Amino acid sequence: MMEEFLQQPDEYIYDTEAYSAHQFGQQLISPFLLPDNLEGISLAIIGIKEDRGSVQNVGSATSPDEIRKQLLQLAKFNTDLKIADLGNVEPGATLKDSQIALSNVIGELLRMKIVTVIIGGSHDLTYAQYGAYHDLNKNINVTVIDGTLDLREGDDEITDENFLVRIFAAEPSFLFNFNVVAFQTHLISPKMLETIDKMHFETYRLGKVRADIQDIEPVMRNTHLCSFDMNAIRFGDSPGNYNSSPNGLFGEEACQLARYAGQSEFLESFGLYGCNLAYDNRDQSVKLAAQIIWYFIDGFVNRKHDFPKEKDANYLKYTVQFKENKYEMNFWKSKISDRWWLEVPTASKPRNQKKFHIIPCSYNDYLMACKEEMPDRWLKAYQKLS
Repeated sequence: MMEEFLQQPDEYIYDTEAYSAHQFGQQLISPFLLPDNLEGISLAIIGIKEDRGSVQNVGSATSPDEIRKQLLQLAKFNTDLKIADLGNVEPGATLKDSQIALSNVIGELLRMKIVTVIIGGSHDLTYAQYGAYHDLNKNINVTVIDGTLDLREGDDEITDENFLVRIFAAEPSFLFNFNVVAFQTHLISPKMLETIDKMHFETYRLGKVRADIQDIEPVMRNTHLCSFDMNAIRFGDSPGNYNSSPNGLFGEEACQLARYAGQSEFLESFGLYGCNLAYDNRDQSVKLAAQIIWYFIDGFVNRKHDFPKEKDANYLKYTVQFKENKYEMNFWKSKISDRWWLEVPTASKPRNQKKFHIIPCSYNDYLMACKEEMPDRWLKAYQKLS
């Protein structure tokens, strides 16, 4: 079914003679070599040539093939996993047609258990990425990496300035948790932050990310859908976005966040949006976009699959006693990866369901608990589970 929405990129991009044996271009299965079915494919790349939902960054529709050219020149991966490029979702007669087409393609790949990388296109296409989960009958966690918050109200059409409003208001809702990472406080109105806080969602401003980027790893580890807007990256590292700011993530930080996302065993779709050739300088943003995708794939091929299990010798369990309120908080640490999780009680639970929910956390959360301070992750999760 999804074949009707996909078009092959320019054939010269996949000229195998153009790539040496150590380059990704010799490893990625091109659209021209794919069989009718995708059996055995672990990760798929699709482009989306659509930017009619952009308010100020029109031009990003032309970026998917240019990013591909740079990606294929990077190093190949030490893995037997099959990674394929499925081509581009071409723009429909209307923006809504493009959104439906993208949702259908991603949705079919999700049902096939194929992790999907989306090369955009404008950031409002996150709405279509989210819509792909509609029929999966499960709640999901969404993380958006963005320099601002796309919560503008009052517009009828979906744009890259208001699509989050549509996601939050969508019925039926299957959004369990939402995180916004690397936003810049001076670009956000206090009202927007209050809206996020009232919904018990989580915010990580740029300063917090930069102070301890490892503390964002648990956020990514618990994410099903990740959407990355290139405007989160500082202009000096990525000029190819009209909304780029003098401040923002450094290129290395953007790649690190992408790698954290790839490592998450829950993450099923990763969208990179907003790379605009019209504002790029010497292909700086295109090259960085390719590297961000490369680091996501690198995280994916190095997944640990180390979610805690009871009575597993590969985990250590730590119990912290809160003397003042006579409460116990349990933490788990993987001997394989040194990653941490904590237990959050489920206040009202259906019959036969566990009394607690396990969420990723950091070593810093454990240290806070040792001081009898409730970690923010525990509080937010408890409020949603109550």
